[in-house]
Amino acid sequence: MSSENNLDEFLNNQSKKIHASDRALAKLVRNAYPIGVPALIMKSSTDRMMVESGYSFILGTPDELLRNLASWLITEAGNTHRVLLKLIKRLWKRHGREDVALASILLANIDHKGMGTNPWKILEDSIHTVESVDSLLLNIEELYRAKRQPPSEELILKWINGRKIDQHLSLIVIYSGKIHQHDFSEGLIEKIASIEIPPGDSILTRIKSNLNEN
Repeated sequence: MSSENNLDEFLNNQSKKIHASDRALAKLVRNAYPIGVPALIMKSSTDRMMVESGYSFILGTPDELLRNLASWLITEAGNTHRVLLKLIKRLWKRHGREDVALASILLANIDHKGMGTNPWKILEDSIHTVESVDSLLLNIEELYRAKRQPPSEELILKWINGRKIDQHLSLIVIYSGKIHQHDFSEGLIEKIASIEIPPGDSILTRIKSNLNEN
């Protein structure tokens, strides 16, 4: 039986009541992550990645399984996605790699219009003081992939003048946004150029250099 079929069977056995509790959903998805992941095959590499990334765990769950899981969560949520908003925050707090990846898919695809929420503001409020570039990119790329518009210039300026992690968020948002054919003002690009990058952070250094060259 394929991992997709195994996941479907697992989800079909869940009570409908589980969708009323973000705590219960967080436990459910943690139990779903290992479905279809070959035991111990990725153990050494995921252990190494975990130390380097700051994630609390990395299981090697395939992206397709995470997307199927997110689709089920959104479909079964009903008319409001308020519980999923709480789940997103809970996943960020637990901070497994799969948690952050699943949170990114949910954030990009839940009904922000109906709830009057701003996905970029939710992302800002969710991230920790220290985050890997991977965790930021996962979310930013997912939002652009879902055809979400970039954050307002006012919000990006707030990030540029905020915490170090917010500054790095603004840098990646603009860099990724330009790749997705979004335009940003020259003034904003100039302010981005003043952001300080930690010594030895080659990824952020390359991102900043690419922005300055364009």
